[in-house]
Amino acid sequence: MEFTELIKRRESIRSYDPARPVPEDGLKRILEAGRIALSAANRQPWKFLLVSSPGMLERVRACYGREWFHDAPHVLVVVGLKDQAWKRSFDGYNSVETDAAIAMTHIILAAENEGVGACWIANYDPEILREALKDILSTEDNQVIFGITPLGYPRQEFRKSGIKKRKEFSEVVGYL
Repeated sequence: MEFTELIKRRESIRSYDPARPVPEDGLKRILEAGRIALSAANRQPWKFLLVSSPGMLERVRACYGREWFHDAPHVLVVVGLKDQAWKRSFDGYNSVETDAAIAMTHIILAAENEGVGACWIANYDPEILREALKDILSTEDNQVIFGITPLGYPRQEFRKSGIKKRKEFSEVVGYL
């Protein structure tokens, strides 16, 4: 798909068909988009945890109460690795959140390109999610759960709204 069309078509999906898991090759292409994302000083301070097993899905789903989230056959957790991120020498700014946001954006756009729904979620209970993933996450101080997204095909009856409410170009762009 042409890139401009892709970004215009992408919407947060809140309707998933639990009976249609995404094939492994599609998931790999989506994750590869995150893996090759740019990052400050090419540090790549992230881990992508794809949750697909029923037991782990049940544990992760407890962190977010929306019914549609519980229908997704996969949940991706993006973890930022603070100690591996670039730090600005002038003020100590740590690029982990910026880098993770770039990777998450690549992942979500790649999902759209595959026909797979995604919805960037930050409104989850971090303690419940951290507890669900404690066996995987070894050092809490270093690893920050940056965001989660369900991944799955929309239900057959789902239709995108096609509505993008955005500020006018002149409101957000300035020429100096």
